[in-house]
This record gives sequence, structure tokens and C-alpha cells, in this order.
Amino acid sequence: MSQVDEVRSAEPARGRGVLEGAFALLDALRRCGGEAGLTEIAVECGLPKGSAHRLLDQLLLVGAVERRGSRYRVGSQLYRLGQAWQPYPGLRVAARHPLHRLRAATGASALVTVLHDGRALTVASVPGEAEPLVPVRNGMSFLLDTAAGQVLSAPGPARTAGRLPGAVLEHGEVLDGICCAALPVRSPDNRTVAAVAVMVLSAQRLQRAAQEAVQAGAAITAALGRSAAASRDLPAVLHY
Repeated sequence: MSQVDEVRSAEPARGRGVLEGAFALLDALRRCGGEAGLTEIAVECGLPKGSAHRLLDQLLLVGAVERRGSRYRVGSQLYRLGQAWQPYPGLRVAARHPLHRLRAATGASALVTVLHDGRALTVASVPGEAEPLVPVRNGMSFLLDTAAGQVLSAPGPARTAGRLPGAVLEHGEVLDGICCAALPVRSPDNRTVAAVAVMVLSAQRLQRAAQEAVQAGAAITAALGRSAAASRDLPAVLHY
């Protein structure tokens, strides 16, 4: 193999290394709360300070990272790219209004999660009364022993809680001080594609919050059905 061929064969491996470093750096920023200084980022992602600085400069150029003084944070370009990820077609849009109505009716923290990498990943959320104990944010994930995780990981229909078919209720067993109800969101072919959940601080208010969550889950399921029907009804595109 010639020297030129050796350089060419090494380029893909080097490219993967740079990409891995960039993603490790971005994940370190996430773990640091979304903003941190150079030294903190380098330590968190296990890179030499000089390497971290070079990667940050490159990420600044493409808008994946922003700088404020001596501190760095995730950039708006990365946020826009992230919004393009769809755990299920139309789910975020379908969840928006039902979650806000659920929060207004109960005061509860309301969220929609999907099963991703063995955890319940939050893809839509509205903060409520549980915020001091469990802030809810898009991108946060929960273990599968939580109410939402149990709904998502159930091999069949989730267990029934009273008159709330498919609901899973928690009375502080998993998260201390947090009572939670979760119910399935279903696709048009009746698969569980997400879980809608409410978090309150009082066991006495959980049943009513769960009943409101039933309505939210039904609204999201119905919206997904309408979206799927609209997609099927779109006219075929003609190619000339």
C-alpha cells in the first residue's frame, strides 16, 4: 500500500473519531445542565482541554454550540435539528393542546413519553405542581418502573386501575413525594406508541388527575388517527 493509500484509508477512522468527540462534548454539555465552561466540559467528556477547545470552535462555526463570555451552551441550530426527530409521526403536534388542557384542569405536571433505549423518554411536556421535586423537560428520561415506563413496557394492555382502563397509578412508590398516573396513547392500528402522564403532590388528587389524563390520552390518540387519515387522503404526486 502506498503512503497516499494509507492516508486515505485512515481518513474515515479519523472522521469517526472527530464525530465521536463532538457528540461526547455535546452530551457533556447536556449533563452539565446545558451550559458550562471549557474546563468543566473537558473533564466531563474525558477529552484533553486543547482538544475540547478545538471541537468547541468547530461546533461554534456551525451553530451547534453558542458562547456567552467564557461559557458554552447548546446552540439553536442543534435545537432545530433535534425538533426534526419524530418518535411517531405527528405525536408532538397531537400532544400540544391536550397537555396544556390537562395542566390547566389539574395543575399537574403533564408529559408524553415514548419507549427509547430502554427508558421512558419525554417528547412533550408542560410543567406543573411537581416542578420543585421533578422538573419535566423534553429530552428527560425515566426508568421503566415509573408509571409511564410500565405503560410503555407492558407486553399487553397495562393493568387496569379502578374505572380507568389501561392506567397505571403510583402513590409515591417510585418517586418520593410524587403521585403519578399514566395511560397509553395508541396509534390507528391500536399499538401503544406513547404514554401520557400526570404528576401531582397529593394522593387525594390523583384519581381526578388520572381521569383528566384519560381525556388527554383519548384526544392525542384521536389526533393521531386524523393525521394518519389525512396522510392517506393526500393526492398522489405526479412525476413527469
